[in-house]
Amino acid sequence: MIETYKLLSGKYDNKASLQLKSKMSLSPSDYKTRGNSRMLKVRRCRYDLRKYSFSNRITNMWNSLPDSVVMADTVNQL
Repeated sequence: MIETYKLLSGKYDNKASLQLKSKMSLSPSDYKTRGNSRMLKVRRCRYDLRKYSFSNRITNMWNSLPDSVVMADTVNQL
């Protein structure tokens, strides 16, 4: 979760995290009523190789975090 926080909040160099960041996209916040303000879009996949990748494994866990954790200024804030 710490690595996901760093990727989505821009703590990493953009060139280094470009590949992973392109696979993790934020879902539109117009219609959601629950969860945090940086929810990730759940992507459907056909093959096991993609199903067990980092970006697919962390999506449900990241979306279940409260907004205070996701919007923290630093990793050590809470």
